[in-house]
Amino acid sequence: AYGYVALYFPGNPGQLDEQPLYPTNDGSTYQWFDQFLKTRFHGFGDYEDAIVADASILNHSILTPMLNVGLITPDEIVNSSLTYAREHKVPLNATEGFIRQIIGWREFIRGVYESKGREERLKHFWGFDRKMPLSFYEGTTGIDPIDQTIKKVLKTGYCHHIERLMVLSNFMMLCELDPDAVYRWFMELFIDAYDWVMVPNVYGMSQFADGGLMSSKPYISGSNYLMKMGDYKKGDWQVIWDGLFWRFMHLHRDFFERNPRMGMLVKMFDKMSEEKRLCHLNEGNTFLAELS
Repeated sequence: AYGYVALYFPGNPGQLDEQPLYPTNDGSTYQWFDQFLKTRFHGFGDYEDAIVADASILNHSILTPMLNVGLITPDEIVNSSLTYAREHKVPLNATEGFIRQIIGWREFIRGVYESKGREERLKHFWGFDRKMPLSFYEGTTGIDPIDQTIKKVLKTGYCHHIERLMVLSNFMMLCELDPDAVYRWFMELFIDAYDWVMVPNVYGMSQFADGGLMSSKPYISGSNYLMKMGDYKKGDWQVIWDGLFWRFMHLHRDFFERNPRMGMLVKMFDKMSEEKRLCHLNEGNTFLAELS
């Protein structure tokens, strides 16, 4: 497989390692799962949303690459996890949080795909048409959290759900990227990417391109959220990120004013001094004009 990829796809994005990073048969998959139960399961509930700039696995199981190709089944994961949790007094927040991802979120995504997938793909709520810049394939955007996360993905084909939603996808929406380009980017770079997974997660959850078929609000934030959830260093990137955020809120204020969960943010922007508002808007516009 290594030789085939090196020969026929030498220019594809990502790092090519001679040894596979993930299990490739059922035996090694069960060993991988067992390692998670013994070493990371206990802390999953406390740290499932945590972000560490230079680490990927943390307390996650990283089972989706194998689960999505059938090397292990949801039934096997759920039963083994519940048995281990009972026998080893795994905290409830870890047990519930992990099981919910398997029988809750994963099945919900499949259901959305089967019932609304085509509608999600075609709705194009925002009308964004900006193409995916090359810098998003190289990790050279100049925005530290984005570049650090992209470089992890290029190395491993993986980052966890909060990095996907609240770092990468959050920023991509603020940059008004075409959701089709965002979908293609995730399909190209992630080890666990399949159409049924990425259509609801990209068009629905992360880019709100479906207009709210599966979520009540767009998942966007300023830089403060990233500073609270991760260990990113302060820097000029925060000024740009916040400029993009407030620019987005301002340009789409008619939508956000009607959203009970986000309407207050428009009022917050309007209460800023004119100088501060213009500074935010200029930062966002300048970055987008130079984005490539």
